[in-house]
Amino acid sequence: MNKNKSVELNEMFSAGTIVKLPRNRRKGKSIDEFVDNTIGKPGSKGRELFELELKMEVLQELIKDVRRKRNLSQEQLGKLVGVKKAQISKLEKGYANTSITTISKVFEALNAKIKISIEIEGEKMELV
Repeated sequence: MNKNKSVELNEMFSAGTIVKLPRNRRKGKSIDEFVDNTIGKPGSKGRELFELELKMEVLQELIKDVRRKRNLSQEQLGKLVGVKKAQISKLEKGYANTSITTISKVFEALNAKIKISIEIEGEKMELV
């Protein structure tokens, strides 16, 4: 019976059903500890850069997902915004520095509302 279980597990691993945990996870480290050790502790320069890049990737994916839900091609969205297809492509892939104005126009063309929250020295402001 052990032999059958082993074969079943190997098949599940190869099919992608089960993911092997990294060695440090098996030692009982939490994800937070792993991130702190690999990227840096909260407030560190490396951690801030990582979190900024992550937020930008989320924004890029959000634009791409909403565009697809609206059944628009990059070219069609570009025409609505007033830019070329290449700029929409670069925006979705993160290749270009894009102005807040362009991002605002993209969401307006997608009929999506955006809200920007800013906190400066404990004072919060929201732009809708």
